[in-house]
Amino acid sequence: MASLPMSKFQEMTVTEPSTPVKANHSARPALTERDNIVYASQEADSTAPEGGYGWIVVLGCSFISFWIVGTVYSWGVMQAALFKRGLSSPSTLSWIGSLAFACIAFLAIVNARVIQLLGARRTAFLGIAMLSLGEILSGLCTHQIGGLFVTAGVVSGIGTSLCFLVINVTPAQYFHKKRGMANGIVCAGGGLGGTAISLSMNAIIQSVGPAWTFRILGIVTFATGLPAAYLIKERCPIRSLAFIEWNLFRDFKFTAIFLVGVIATFPLLVPPFFIPLYSASLGLSSSAGAGLVAGFNISSAVGRLGFGLAADALGPLNTLFIGLFLTTVSMFAIWPVSDSLGPVVVFVIMNGAANGGFFATIPTVVGTVFGSQRVSVAMGMIVTGWVGGYLMGAPLAAYILEAHGGEKSTLAAYHPAMFYAGSFAIVAMGLVGAVRLHVNKHVLRRV
Repeated sequence: MASLPMSKFQEMTVTEPSTPVKANHSARPALTERDNIVYASQEADSTAPEGGYGWIVVLGCSFISFWIVGTVYSWGVMQAALFKRGLSSPSTLSWIGSLAFACIAFLAIVNARVIQLLGARRTAFLGIAMLSLGEILSGLCTHQIGGLFVTAGVVSGIGTSLCFLVINVTPAQYFHKKRGMANGIVCAGGGLGGTAISLSMNAIIQSVGPAWTFRILGIVTFATGLPAAYLIKERCPIRSLAFIEWNLFRDFKFTAIFLVGVIATFPLLVPPFFIPLYSASLGLSSSAGAGLVAGFNISSAVGRLGFGLAADALGPLNTLFIGLFLTTVSMFAIWPVSDSLGPVVVFVIMNGAANGGFFATIPTVVGTVFGSQRVSVAMGMIVTGWVGGYLMGAPLAAYILEAHGGEKSTLAAYHPAMFYAGSFAIVAMGLVGAVRLHVNKHVLRRV
């Protein structure tokens, strides 16, 4: 449904909405709650301002993305430092970073309900507080692997999961035609965060050690994250009483998108977690490894923005297919032959951009297909399916690496782990291609 015309003054003035937008159902016959949500989504989307205070919301969400995504994607730098100090093996340490991200999936449905009860702003406040607390407490556990599982894994993971759902569902209420661009900008903040945090984290570790690095990160996250959370406000907080909408699984598109997420998340964390170790196997310094992680994250930022814009222009399913195709090519054709810095840089750029594209495209797919008023429940259900990939994707790669000689063996020892990750990417790509052709068999159409 096309957006209603606005005056130039309305388009340019940034004003925070004082009252939520309410759907008018008085002119319709009695409908089920599910029908009302569909109509409410259509009405809210048709009057989406395509900007206004929505850009302030995007700014706040982007800054929160800077911390929650950037911190997780910089874990490889901390993992390499803790491994070098003899705390534990890479396979064990990778579980901590994976656990923090897996909480996004573990708690997605619960967090959708939290947003419905507390609202997006209060949920973001709570998430930033938990993330910061986990990081500060991790400074007390740098010699205790079990403690890090609780602090860096669970406590920070809960905060990350709360913030993740907020920043992925709130911008959709302000945008319809520009939804892909808005989500791309939000996601790009995570890529920029990964770049800045990985570089600064390596420098701080070398200066004051891992313990104070954790503490500094937690304090700065709290001081800057709370103001960003204050900027977030829902435009139309229409509440769904459903905790889980099982009927969505009767929709072929929902089931297919759910399965794509289940499969595609397995390879996503493998490169950022293992690039520092791989670079060390090439004889590069820890600073070079941190630089490669930073390059991965800046490529992810560009990819998140670029794929967000592409989703508006080419269609979200077409864009998602392109991203998974690039992931597959980078895993099978580039990383295995990267025996020097140059090819690794090429891999980092391509895989980072495609990796970011996945996260930028999925919220646009869900918001476009299921509407802005159902997006929190639908997104919560879909993200719950990511738990296996988030939790086990990187650790499985680490176990495969150990089984073939470990990180101190030859570069060929990394190949089985690369092919394992690439195999999941190619299966996900094939599934997206099948869904895209099911929706529309004309390959040049915007879908």
